[in-house]
Amino acid sequence: MKHAHQTSQEDHPGQLPANAGPVLLGLARTAITEALGQTAAPVPAANWLRDPAASFVTLNQRGTLRGCIGSLIAHRPLDEDIRANALAAAFHDPRFPPVSAAEWLGVQVEVSVLSPLERLAVRSEVDLITQIQPGRHGLLLRYGTYQGTFLPQVWEELPDPKQFLSQLKRKAGLPSDFWSLELEVYRYHVEKWREPQAPAGKAT
Repeated sequence: MKHAHQTSQEDHPGQLPANAGPVLLGLARTAITEALGQTAAPVPAANWLRDPAASFVTLNQRGTLRGCIGSLIAHRPLDEDIRANALAAAFHDPRFPPVSAAEWLGVQVEVSVLSPLERLAVRSEVDLITQIQPGRHGLLLRYGTYQGTFLPQVWEELPDPKQFLSQLKRKAGLPSDFWSLELEVYRYHVEKWREPQAPAGKAT
């Protein structure tokens, strides 16, 4: 398995080692495989996995989203966060039915490790757009009890910043043209790894 993209030292959310990708993908896949009652290969232990970190686990099936759950703030060891989010993405994403043992063979796993959230001081949507870089920044919006986030990967589907923000506001439960000075805006970046897409019915 290879990195989905190259990252600079500045991009490294938690100064992860060079072999982090295969280890984290293995953790996520093993957690789901074992939960389905199947035998999984053991994942090597490493001290860096005990460091707190925030992660997202995304599942895709034939190029279509099949589940995505994650953490925005580091609150537990990375290995525990990956396992918990993998299980949640597979079995508890309210948008999808639980992943079955039969379809699991054709599901592709992606893991993202987030940098700390950086709150932005913004006066308007135009101001916000000048402070985010398409393709690099993930975004979190909060307004009272409303909240929504898009990982940087979503830029692949929504490359226009205005459309990106409009859809993110709708995801948060707000009108697409909503704006308030009380809106909290945070940006972050990720380091991500993705399994090669598996042909339907075959294991990765």
